[in-house]
Amino acid sequence: MDVTAYLAAAPDTRRPALARLRELCRAELPGYEEGIAYGMPVYVRRGGTDAEIAWANQKQYISFYLMRPDVREAFADRLAAHDMGRSCLRFRNPAKVDFDLVRDLLRATAEAEAGGPQHGG
Repeated sequence: MDVTAYLAAAPDTRRPALARLRELCRAELPGYEEGIAYGMPVYVRRGGTDAEIAWANQKQYISFYLMRPDVREAFADRLAAHDMGRSCLRFRNPAKVDFDLVRDLLRATAEAEAGGPQHGG
């Protein structure tokens, strides 16, 4: 399965938000390769081995995975207002995905040093 097929399989109510996440990832992560891992779209820095960003359509919410603790720490104040696990930002309502925050997180990830700290979960 590729990301286009992943989007096509998503529910109609969530597809626009998921497509916007993909669009932002592709625009804000130059030098990253898009793929599917663990059943979801992932973005790996060219030459790297670990995904730094991922997103998924879950049963109860849309998940946005931010695997770099350095970026999570830099955005701690803004992330505190959201439903956030260790590395997973959850949006229960597709109409309320904070795309401005996502864009800023993507830009910070792209600007972060390659091979920097990562920790999924």
